[in-house]
Amino acid sequence: MQVIYDWFLAFYERTGINLSFIYDNFDRARIIKGFWLTIELSVITIALSIVVGVIGAWLKGARSGWVRHSVDAFISIFRNTPPLVQIYFFYFGLGFMLPRVMDPISGTMAPMVTNFQWAVLSLSLFAGAFNIEIFRSGMEAVPRAMVEAADSLGYTRSQIYWHVVLPLAFRNCLPALGNNLVNLVKTTNLAYAIAVPEMMYAAKQIWSDSSNVREMMIFLLFAYVFLVAILVYGLNWLERALRIPGYGQMGGR
Repeated sequence: MQVIYDWFLAFYERTGINLSFIYDNFDRARIIKGFWLTIELSVITIALSIVVGVIGAWLKGARSGWVRHSVDAFISIFRNTPPLVQIYFFYFGLGFMLPRVMDPISGTMAPMVTNFQWAVLSLSLFAGAFNIEIFRSGMEAVPRAMVEAADSLGYTRSQIYWHVVLPLAFRNCLPALGNNLVNLVKTTNLAYAIAVPEMMYAAKQIWSDSSNVREMMIFLLFAYVFLVAILVYGLNWLERALRIPGYGQMGGR
């Protein structure tokens, strides 16, 4: 590998194209750490946003008007405000109100919730608000006859939702859900605003030290294309795997 690193260093000296995140050990370690943290942030927020969407869609069908209105209020707040404002609200607003705790490693007082945890919470709720409506639309596409058949067999409301409606709704809403999850992965770079050392934050540190903004922005472009392409491929595979012959558009073909 050292031969490759030396080649890129020589390439920089010949052309002025500074790919320091390849030949410099310190920059390479920073961008690799940021890349993996972006993946970790994406995976966690995708999982939590789906959980929020599933539970929220179920609560939207509750008999209690108070519960339904609470879910509607949640959707309105998180869907109608910018995600960056939400991150700042959690980190600077709620974070300032929470007490500080002793860090067992450093022995100093530290925030109760870290900036990474605030980013996870904020982005999960933001995407989850959209997922609630996505799952709700999928539920409405489930044939009423299937719900009535499950009800006639003695299923409870919860059993109908988890065993009949949700599996079919998940298949119906996969395209829309995929679009929202793709947007979520791209939105994770907003964690940079509260100093979460993800890929964008690491790239900014590198170009501040090496003055290679152009090269780092090109790298970020292709890195996010790569991450989103993997997600899209996985979602397309899942959509094909969950397809039911004779059910859905074009008879499931």
